[in-house]
Amino acid sequence: MAAKVEVLETDITTLEVDAIANAANTQLAHGGGVAGAISRAGGAEVQRESDRRAPIGLGAAVETTAGEMPSRWVIHAATMELGGPTSADIIRRATASTLWKAEELGAKSLALVPIGTSALDPDTTIPLDRTASPYDVVEAFSDLSTTIDHIDTAQLASSFETLSQTFADTPDDVRTSLQGLARLSQTISSRDAQLQQLLTATKSVTQVLADRSGEFTKLILDSNTLLQEVQARRQLIDAILANTQRLSVQLSGLVADNSKALTPALQQLSTVTDILEQNRQNLGQTVEKLAPFVRVFTNTLGNGRWFDGFVHNLIPGALGSILCGGAAQTPLPVGCSSGGNG
Repeated sequence: MAAKVEVLETDITTLEVDAIANAANTQLAHGGGVAGAISRAGGAEVQRESDRRAPIGLGAAVETTAGEMPSRWVIHAATMELGGPTSADIIRRATASTLWKAEELGAKSLALVPIGTSALDPDTTIPLDRTASPYDVVEAFSDLSTTIDHIDTAQLASSFETLSQTFADTPDDVRTSLQGLARLSQTISSRDAQLQQLLTATKSVTQVLADRSGEFTKLILDSNTLLQEVQARRQLIDAILANTQRLSVQLSGLVADNSKALTPALQQLSTVTDILEQNRQNLGQTVEKLAPFVRVFTNTLGNGRWFDGFVHNLIPGALGSILCGGAAQTPLPVGCSSGGNG
């Protein structure tokens, strides 16, 4: 049957289990804390039997009666000298001794109380180096390969054959089962080479996995970092969506509050765009014909803060002849030539 692990927030002295664990001192003097609670709940017999078993070494474990408690045993594991300090190594050894003692007693259920070198801050994460995997696939396959390497398949087949012959006169259902075991052993023996090859390949694969454990660990850590970044970005996106929703509410309120003023403005803007669309061709021609004027006007103003101009026939021809003809001075007036004509 598979092992079952339960995490409970309860009084360990009330559990109906085969054994409960107690973190004790080497003198098994159960004064305070969980040890004192166990001693009081179990009655005087727990402390009397503890006195007979004490002292024990650091990391060692012994069992006593559970007294008046519903469990059968109390397994006391020494995690410190009386009044002295403890350490992670001592606690590790004491916990292992507790499990071995429970197995030695044949206990099918065991209640443990979390213990440590000091109180754990609920806001602090348990360090990775203080955790361990309960099942290592690489080690399991390596051990399986090593174990099967030492199996004598021929001897195993012979043993099953002998067992089948020994039970030859048994009832048909039992004999049929044993014959099936014999055929299974023969099949295993005949496929010995293939099985050896398969297990060798499995061992090689597990060894590669073991050699690449550092890379797998880094990959998992990088994945964890990526997930943290995705979570952070997810929170940012949630904040943006929330702010956008609030902005939408504000804009809706703004439009609702100013609808009377915005409606005429939008209507007038529509009228202006209609007029511009109707005069699109005229506007194009205006721009096209404006270009020569701008060019000439720009050249005219190129002399500075003034511009030159010439108006043809501004002075009538007869008056011009008189002015130029009676002009004997030098230089001649502007607009007169040396022939007397303007």
